[in-house]
Amino acid sequence: MSRERSDTHFGFRTVPLADKQAMVDGVFYKVARRYDLMNDLMSGGLHRAWKDALVSKLRPPKNARSFRFLDLAGGTGDVSFRVIEAGGPGVRATVADINADMLAVGRERAERRGFGKQADFVEANAEALSFPDKSFDAVTIAFGIRNVPRIERALSEIHRVLKPGGHFLCLEFSPEQMPGLDALYELYSFRVIPEIGRLVAGDAEPYRYLVESIRRFPPPETFAGMMRRAGLSRVSFTQMTGGIVALHSGWRL
Repeated sequence: MSRERSDTHFGFRTVPLADKQAMVDGVFYKVARRYDLMNDLMSGGLHRAWKDALVSKLRPPKNARSFRFLDLAGGTGDVSFRVIEAGGPGVRATVADINADMLAVGRERAERRGFGKQADFVEANAEALSFPDKSFDAVTIAFGIRNVPRIERALSEIHRVLKPGGHFLCLEFSPEQMPGLDALYELYSFRVIPEIGRLVAGDAEPYRYLVESIRRFPPPETFAGMMRRAGLSRVSFTQMTGGIVALHSGWRL
């Protein structure tokens, strides 16, 4: 289960479930054009290495074999473009995001980079996907699952749209770090990141919310259990950078 913290020193807020989606939409509306910069600021640029690890584990085919994958909460196309570049001409990405502003950024970038024929951009809610059963060879989500109000529903939908033998990969920040790093990371997250957001983007609040959402996300072991209950098999996770991030893996068998 997720941890309901009430650390008033660092300003945790209790957000009613009914209000969470509206808050998430507002956050990403504000930062859509600066999303990749936001990731650089929040991770010190390490998100690039973490996403490379996801692509390496996904192993898209380098030949012409058809490989359809769904990138959830992937509006700007960052992960999808990496997978397309790593694979062959048979790779096709469906980039799904609930935020139209993020998708608009992704479409523009896809056209500029010549990926227009390999990437589709679809407005979609991860809790109620419009895609048919067994549609995709793989589903990915990078730093987006923690912002889904009902994570269990999203995992069930992910399992539903995966083909038998399909692979699910989830990259997400972890609320637990190795001893000695945790206090430093807490200070950086709650003091430094919102201030950088204020200086660079003119608004600290979206950055403060995103940091809070990390601390409310379940630990890796708990999230792995949620994946299993959704029907995924061979579930595992790899912690990286002192436990700041975990790469979760599961299969539909």
